[in-house]
Amino acid sequence: MNLVETWVATAYRDACLAELDAPKPGNVHRYTSGDWMSVEDFSASAEASASAIGQTDASVGKRIRQAVAATQAAVGINTNLGIILLCAPLAAAAQSPGNLHAVLSGVLNALDRTDALDAFAAIAVANPGGLGRVERHDVQAPARGTLLEAMAEAAGRDTIARQYATGFADVFSLGLAALKAARTRYGEPRWATLAVYLGYLSALPDSHIARKFGTASALAVQVDARLWQARFDAFDNPAGRLEEILGWDRELKARGLNPGTSADLTVATLFADSLLQRRSTRLALTPQQ
Repeated sequence: MNLVETWVATAYRDACLAELDAPKPGNVHRYTSGDWMSVEDFSASAEASASAIGQTDASVGKRIRQAVAATQAAVGINTNLGIILLCAPLAAAAQSPGNLHAVLSGVLNALDRTDALDAFAAIAVANPGGLGRVERHDVQAPARGTLLEAMAEAAGRDTIARQYATGFADVFSLGLAALKAARTRYGEPRWATLAVYLGYLSALPDSHIARKFGTASALAVQVDARLWQARFDAFDNPAGRLEEILGWDRELKARGLNPGTSADLTVATLFADSLLQRRSTRLALTPQQ
């Protein structure tokens, strides 16, 4: 890998691993085991998929397809499809000069049918839980339009698709703002990451929960998340309240409620932040580095 590929792949891997350090209620993290997936599965997935995400001169669809294939070869289960779908366009944008958010909009607008074919094939391989059938742009059928068109069609029911349709508005506003504020307040990375996760879970009904258990369940968890976010914001020392946080974690896991989309958005936020920090050093991210 060249210097840019190595840096982007490393930033992606580090974001995936940092997300596991936060005690995210209902999701996989280092404090307790998940359901049938482990921290080791997610760590191995991050390592396996990083080079595909970071490759230069690769389309977004190709990055998605190869990253999913690498994950399947490493762990044999779907651990990171949402993360890959979010991070592939961010990585592509990072490898062109200019304002990251503006370049990302250009990357998304340039997505074509080949990107859709690759992404649909990757989604079929990953086979995410709760995936239903739709009349138009069904990922279980051959792609007929562009990947952006397919994501726009799904944006009302899937928050990851919504990022494609809105130019990652939630990541660049809600997520990065929450991360900046939490870093200022807490300093310790795991608490800043948890604040981002709670921010997403409080603001947006989790798509993963909605797919598996219905919209009502996703809305109920969102209401609880708002209460927990208020409590978390009142904590002077989150470490001293860890057992309370893990209590909600156990409750959600006992009910099988995993806010996986909120976790995926958290990784994307950490990744975007790393890309922005790199640009703030005025070091151009170009394949010639």
